[in-house]
Amino acid sequence: MTLDAGGTNFVFSAMQANKEIVESIVLPSNADNLEKCLETLELGFSTIQHRLSEPAVAISFAFPGPADYKNGIIMDLPNFPAFKDGVALGPFLEAKYGLPVFINNDGDLFAYGECIAGALPEVNKILAEAGSPKHYNNMIGFTIGTGFGCGIARNNELFLGDNGAAGEVWLLRHKYKMGVLLEEGVATRAVQRVYREISGDERLLMPKDICMIADGTMDGNMEAAKKSFAEFGEIAGDGIACVSTLLDGLVVLGGGIVGAQKHFMPALMAELNGTINLIDGTPKPRMEMKAYNLDDAKDLEEFMKGTVTKLKVPHTDKYVDYDPVKRMGIVLSKLGASKAIAIGAYSFALNELDKSQD
Repeated sequence: MTLDAGGTNFVFSAMQANKEIVESIVLPSNADNLEKCLETLELGFSTIQHRLSEPAVAISFAFPGPADYKNGIIMDLPNFPAFKDGVALGPFLEAKYGLPVFINNDGDLFAYGECIAGALPEVNKILAEAGSPKHYNNMIGFTIGTGFGCGIARNNELFLGDNGAAGEVWLLRHKYKMGVLLEEGVATRAVQRVYREISGDERLLMPKDICMIADGTMDGNMEAAKKSFAEFGEIAGDGIACVSTLLDGLVVLGGGIVGAQKHFMPALMAELNGTINLIDGTPKPRMEMKAYNLDDAKDLEEFMKGTVTKLKVPHTDKYVDYDPVKRMGIVLSKLGASKAIAIGAYSFALNELDKSQD
């Protein structure tokens, strides 16, 4: 059984074989009243339980943090005032339903869903069909919308860290404001702020509106709109470069702002493939890998082909294949963030249950 937890509504459902198998239920979250919130959780999961043709084996879902996800404890949340001082949500649901309960954040489950049934197998299939020897085992997922989230999957396992705090990219430093969080440059509010600062337009606009202004389909300052997304892309690229330099894997992007990709991806890719300097000003590549936009036909073709050459083995007549260009692919989610998160939650629960039986 699954839950899509928002500050306004809870959406309950159930999955089997990576597919939703019952009609979902939407109930108000009652985020400001703990008892009503817990009653809503009971009502939602119990209703779903009664609709199932066979017993559920687990409850697994994403819930906003901060949290001690491993132990199922949700801490103070701005959008859930009822959870002040911490709530043992996982143990509460386990006691109620007698099922194992797995809670993670949306960035982690997004990355895991894309690893299991999204971008990772899709890219590896494309490479195999092209006859490339290249194969990827690591997936780094970034969600961009209200905030900037990140999840890491390695060898079909979700990497959570010893404190359940791996991939907290939002806490990196802003490229141009070193005392400021990176997320202040990579979020809905960042696009809104930069557009307002450049244009002087005080209307309450969402990124979708600013994207339409950049497209010329809505009244506003087109140049300011384009600059707001370009800065967004540059700052996002800096964060992705930091994470990718340490982890080295395919990158997938999801979330509400990916619809504006034509306005921010050029700056993002330029940052990934840009330079960083030595103390004397000598430029060096920003990353050890070259980044390719796999949604761009030309980049995809070059990514698949690689730069394989024959290298002679010293003192023999043998040759080995050698590709001197390390390659990183970045691709937009084809599943969509919501579906990837649901698949991630489902797959994580099954994986944990399998490990408990070994």
